Amino acid sequence: MSAQNNNSDQQDPWNGGKRSAFDLDRLLGDWLVRCQCVRPGSSRTGIVLFAVLAGAGLGLWTAYYTVPSDSVAVVQRFGKYLYEVPPGLHFKLPLGMDVATIVPVKRQLKQEFGFATPGATDPYQTPRVRDQKRETQMVTGDLNAALVEWVVQYRIADPVRFLFEVREPAETLRYVAESVMREVVGDRTVDEVITVGRQEIEIEALDKMQRLSRKYVMGISIDQVQLKNINPPQPVQDSFNEVNQAQQEKEKLINEARRDYNKVIPLAQGEKDQRIREADGYRLKRINEAEGDAARFSALLAEYRKAPEVTRRRIYIETLQAVLPDIQAKVIVDQQAGSILPLLNLGTTQPGAIGGGRP
Repeated sequence: MSAQNNNSDQQDPWNGGKRSAFDLDRLLGDWLVRCQCVRPGSSRTGIVLFAVLAGAGLGLWTAYYTVPSDSVAVVQRFGKYLYEVPPGLHFKLPLGMDVATIVPVKRQLKQEFGFATPGATDPYQTPRVRDQKRETQMVTGDLNAALVEWVVQYRIADPVRFLFEVREPAETLRYVAESVMREVVGDRTVDEVITVGRQEIEIEALDKMQRLSRKYVMGISIDQVQLKNINPPQPVQDSFNEVNQAQQEKEKLINEARRDYNKVIPLAQGEKDQRIREADGYRLKRINEAEGDAARFSALLAEYRKAPEVTRRRIYIETLQAVLPDIQAKVIVDQQAGSILPLLNLGTTQPGAIGGGRP
């Protein structure tokens, strides 16, 4: 009876009594025997129970997930978007019915152009080996060549748009950044790109990348564009280095000339202002003295016209009071005397001489 059952198990009644090419129970049993999960000859009930337990374990294993603190999870059910979940431990339908995609919305991401940082986990952070040299080769506005290396720092602002609006948004951002940088560099001369125009290039490139990311609805917020190394091509690098050295020497001489100018010119300007102020002071002094003398003369003239004799005598006396104290020797002669005394020694100026001293 047992052998008959075994034969009936090995035959397919829907296939004319022939053996079935695919027997799930038999295949599962053979696999369990080979992996030593059950013994040979075990009943189908044990095999089915083991399969149910394995499926339940697999379902529990795929029913929970953890979202990091700097990320959110976008949940899809059979491919359709459901909702976003915050950081923490969460549960979903198992066995692939629900799929949770982790999106790092609080992390500062970056893309490097022309160079690669060792150990980067983001595949779009560093350029591919075949594109690393090509990305840096650019033509400036004056038809010169330059090797430009730069970094774009960005964040994922909208995880839903980042996942569903654009296919491969990180790769699209690389193409956008490269296109914008070539446009901005192509509008400037090689001297501006290598020396003085770096900040303007960064500002203009950031503005254009932000506008394009909003236009393409990539769900990305670009925070910064930073230029790294800007070098001429290798065959002409020595010549460019000499030009840069000459430019630096020129700037040095200009700065020294400005230093001497700032040292000499303000001093001369100060001396000029001092001389002008002194001249103005002397002019005001002379004007005030002349106006005072004129006012004094006018006052004397008015008094003279009132009493001419008295005013004349007063002027005479005041003049003598001002003159006589400065005379060392004085000789007073009576106008009625006919001649000077013969014994008078007029050449002596000593105080004890005849006629010497003050009156």
